[in-house]
Amino acid sequence: MATKAATKKTEKKVSALTGKYFYGVGRRKTATAQVRLYAAGKDLVHMINHKPFTDYFPESLRGTISTPLSTTGLENEFIVSATVRGGGTNAQAEAVRLGVARALLAKDETLRLALRAEGFLTRDARSVERKKPGLKKARRSPQWSKR
Repeated sequence: MATKAATKKTEKKVSALTGKYFYGVGRRKTATAQVRLYAAGKDLVHMINHKPFTDYFPESLRGTISTPLSTTGLENEFIVSATVRGGGTNAQAEAVRLGVARALLAKDETLRLALRAEGFLTRDARSVERKKPGLKKARRSPQWSKR
């Protein structure tokens, strides 16, 4: 019985995220986030992969997601719904942050200056360097032996 009630509450939260939204894609290392910003409603929280973001990300990374919203003063106007794949938790959080910033631009182009000044629109292109033939790793050479 308790699981059915919990499921219904979850369904209400997910089903409430319908209608018009603003879309943005964020990437970082191998993580990709597809972000939708919905108009805020009652009793709704940011959702990451159909889970509340407080359950998905550790406390140290939760602020990363909402910084574009708080910088523009829109933290109470939108609910973030994101689907994230690949990478680690830090890369996923930064991918969601870029996706939120791009979705905010889709809503209002005048926010570009504020988001650009904080660096939220810059795609961090750093990724893992490929392994080269004859080496142990990307740059690590085999141990040299005199004899």
